[in-house]
Amino acid sequence: MSLLGRDYNSELNSLDNGSQSPSESSSSITSENVHPAGEAGLSLQKTFVNYGEATMYSLETCPNTWLRTHAVWGRYTVSFLLVITQLGFCSVYFMFMADNLQQMVEEAHVTSNICQPREILTLTPILDIRFYMLIILPFLILLVFIQNLKVLSVFSTLANITTLGSMALIFEYIMQGIPYPSNLPLMANWKTFLLFFGTAIFTFEGVGMVLPLKNQMKHPQQFSFVLYLGMSIVIILYILLGTLGYMKFGSDTQASITLNLPNCWLYQSVKLMYSIGIFFTYALQFHVPAEIIIPFAISQVSESWALFVDLSVRSALVCLTCVSAILIPRLDLVISLVGSVSSSALALIIPALLEIIIFYSEDMSCVTIAKDIMISILGLLGCIFGTYQALYELTQPISHSMANSTGVYA
Repeated sequence: MSLLGRDYNSELNSLDNGSQSPSESSSSITSENVHPAGEAGLSLQKTFVNYGEATMYSLETCPNTWLRTHAVWGRYTVSFLLVITQLGFCSVYFMFMADNLQQMVEEAHVTSNICQPREILTLTPILDIRFYMLIILPFLILLVFIQNLKVLSVFSTLANITTLGSMALIFEYIMQGIPYPSNLPLMANWKTFLLFFGTAIFTFEGVGMVLPLKNQMKHPQQFSFVLYLGMSIVIILYILLGTLGYMKFGSDTQASITLNLPNCWLYQSVKLMYSIGIFFTYALQFHVPAEIIIPFAISQVSESWALFVDLSVRSALVCLTCVSAILIPRLDLVISLVGSVSSSALALIIPALLEIIIFYSEDMSCVTIAKDIMISILGLLGCIFGTYQALYELTQPISHSMANSTGVYA
């Protein structure tokens, strides 16, 4: 179950008109210590570095000759993983919006003013969910033409407002009449746990936006406080929503809890509000791969073709995320797959290894080294087994009514 929470929207609203341009900010951070990648810039006396550059500079200081010689591949690897991860998030957003749009449209004729618990869906879909993805596509293409993060901060504010409003109504509903949890299993099987790992790591979806957003802040020295406060709030919301949602709906809990809401106009508006928030956030997630791919594409053509190439690449990347969503319209499994494949590397494996590489020569404590090694091993095992399980489940036939239900894996 996921609400596709975004832990970076509040940070984006701290932008200041005096900051660098988006092209500069997307590839740089200030020297404030917030993250092993940021620590690399500080330790190596680099004022502005991105995640990939921090990895490259760290490898250049490594005692191992082979790693120093091939340090640039660290940068390429991180950039590649960021592109895959962020585009994967965008594909998930496509599916989330399409799922909710389909449910709102095709149940509109039976929607009432009385909010009763949702029964198991018996309606036959009028239109395939892929049709709804194609409806959303042109609007997202127009949205990603906006390149300035400060302009996107306006949309981020709208996303925050709609998200907070919808979450308040969701909590108000799921906290009513929670059945006694005695019939719920105390523990799921190991296959479900592997999918859970990928889904949990997916919640680190803001990892690619952390450094650009910090550099855009009016007071970047306060970023650590903003980050810790924001992450604490997000963690609490995830725990409460996941626990209460599962206690309320049990094995019928959907991949997105909005799909469990009653079929009445009040909660249909919740789905609409949250879908609007996800729509605006798509551009923020898209910003990272765009700033990695587009400069390279523009460098291959003359200046007169720069704008055309820029817009063409943006359109093509949005279409790519749409095609990916169309080919694999399984919100729950795609979330787990994206989290296992690339988010685990970016959020767990690489930061831990970078800390060892950078600070090992500075007499790191054995506890810190052991901690980093354990995190890296956990990330690697989760990546391997989580990816395998998600791919395996994707190959299994499943009925439409259960396509996004956690009961499939119980």
